[in-house]
Amino acid sequence: MIANNDITQDLHEQVLIALDRQQPLTLVGGNSKAFYGNETKAAALHTAQHSGIVAYEPSELAVTVRAGTRVQALEALLAANGQMLAFEPPCLSDASTIGGAVAAGLSGPARPWLGAVRDHVLGARVVTGHGKIASFGGQVMKNVAGYDVSRLMAGSLGTLALILDVSLKTVPKLAAEITLALEMPEADALELGVRLRQDAMPLTASCYFEECLYLRLSGASSTVRSATRTIGGEILPNPEQFWRALRNQTHEFFQQFDRPLWRLSFPPATQQISRLEGNSLIEWSGAQRWIYSNIPVNLIRSIAEKHKGHATLYRGRLPGVSTFHPQPHPLLNMQKRLKQALDPQGIFNPGRLNKDW
Repeated sequence: MIANNDITQDLHEQVLIALDRQQPLTLVGGNSKAFYGNETKAAALHTAQHSGIVAYEPSELAVTVRAGTRVQALEALLAANGQMLAFEPPCLSDASTIGGAVAAGLSGPARPWLGAVRDHVLGARVVTGHGKIASFGGQVMKNVAGYDVSRLMAGSLGTLALILDVSLKTVPKLAAEITLALEMPEADALELGVRLRQDAMPLTASCYFEECLYLRLSGASSTVRSATRTIGGEILPNPEQFWRALRNQTHEFFQQFDRPLWRLSFPPATQQISRLEGNSLIEWSGAQRWIYSNIPVNLIRSIAEKHKGHATLYRGRLPGVSTFHPQPHPLLNMQKRLKQALDPQGIFNPGRLNKDW
């Protein structure tokens, strides 16, 4: 356990000063995801020094950390105790922080099978736009007071409050893991992904790239061996390196910067979408698709909607184009009410999540 009261007080005072001056703030952790979301121009409030472990009891399967704690440092601690973060937060640089991971709401390869970021948030301590330090949720799952409010921090991109501490659920590392590689056409890969979900195979990741389907099987040794025999394919050597590169976006696919990179989300059973084919990588058995495309924004988003999905301009801002797919009016109104309730002056990351506020 660490004492970090001076840094906490300093961050709180900076928010109070900003409120008094009505001066917006850009919240900055490791700054590894500065490209993500709409551009916001405001004075920077740095949180990286607000770091360290507040509480960790492995038997409780929960950990509480300061928001500036580096993802790599926390994962090293958990690994030493045979545990992990099931949502596999993308670590886009050595400086990536837990606060940034929660605020961005991005999950790694295991997300459809082991849960998203918000599914593992147990509690949070924040500075609200009222200038108050407030705690929501608890350190362990059985303490559920305010639990939903703490989950709202996941994916909020720092627009609701300044995260000071966050409590996360941890899980034991799975006993056995094998990655299979199967060469096949995209349509066959998507069909197989649907079938494996229906058969309750021990999948924890899938990726389709350059006509090859990669499947990660994790769980009890006997279960993994049985699934391997059923599915077939080649066993991939050094699978940890492959999935780490995919998760942290150091994989060769992500090293292209000549066109906008779109992230498309669809129902898992969605089949091949011909009008968007080309330079792409598919995850989550077809539920998440990355594409490089210069297709006009209205067209790409209309195609996504037609297939009951949405399209995010993940990297590469375009003039007049919002990063995020337009929300239905009921959801948009709810987001506005949340923003007004937690940050009435709109000082936290203005425009980052929605260009209008």
